[in-house]
Amino acid sequence: MKTLILLSTVCLMLVSCDTKTEQVQDATPPKKDIALQLYSLRDDIKKDYAGTIAKVGEMGYTAVEAANYNDGKFYGKTPEEFKADVEKAGMKVLSSHTGRELSEKELKSKDFTEAMKWWDQCIAAHKAAGMQYIVTPWMPTPKTLKDLQTYCEYYNAIGKKCKENGMGYGYHNHDFEYKNKIEDKLMIDYMLENTNPEYVFFQMDVYWVVRGGQSPVDYFNKYKNRFTLLHIKDHKELGQSGMVGFDAIFKNTDAAGTKGLVVEVEQYNYEPAESVKKSLEYLLNCPLVKESYQ
Repeated sequence: MKTLILLSTVCLMLVSCDTKTEQVQDATPPKKDIALQLYSLRDDIKKDYAGTIAKVGEMGYTAVEAANYNDGKFYGKTPEEFKADVEKAGMKVLSSHTGRELSEKELKSKDFTEAMKWWDQCIAAHKAAGMQYIVTPWMPTPKTLKDLQTYCEYYNAIGKKCKENGMGYGYHNHDFEYKNKIEDKLMIDYMLENTNPEYVFFQMDVYWVVRGGQSPVDYFNKYKNRFTLLHIKDHKELGQSGMVGFDAIFKNTDAAGTKGLVVEVEQYNYEPAESVKKSLEYLLNCPLVKESYQ
């Protein structure tokens, strides 16, 4: 009996995303709620919008994150049309990447009046499209902590307005926020500490955190429940580089407060659609990835 218990314990310890057991290979992987950032298929969607959306649903993705909001439309479609097209493909509209930078005048004055007019239209369009989240994907690196503080206040104002409209608002990182110091303060730490958790979450791009020389899990534990969405990305297809510790990431999503996973593939070893499909299969076959994070 002791031997059996020991063997069971060892097996549990060895479970990982890279486990290639006969059971995993032969069994049909479970359905999991996993979204795709449509930027992953940016060239395909320009050539064949409807066909690309349909293909993403056929692969087994359950939701999408848009990356082409402009002047009230998504990929040239009205919010209602975009929502209908995604749902026709068997998916839901989860989130969208969009944003508006502050001008030098707005930075100095802290007057967000014109910016918030833009956000009013943006939020209305996203609400009509059925979005749960709006995510700002990038920001310029401020020169001073005063300017970074202004951005934090700006993000709080946007987040408050999103919450009033039944949506969440977040910020998506690259590597520079985890590398750049402003007046001896790491940019990402200042942002996490000076945005209101009630209004602003963070969409951690785990690949860029690693490229920034930091540990995703360390940040999950340091700033608990701040990382509502995760961008699951590797150098190319998921698991391809060996540099991102996906096992540790998926074991610590409770500390992160994660409510959803979003795959993004920016570079490819194969045709983009094949790379996107292989990345989904990696997650479906990973026993550490939950069937749902909601």
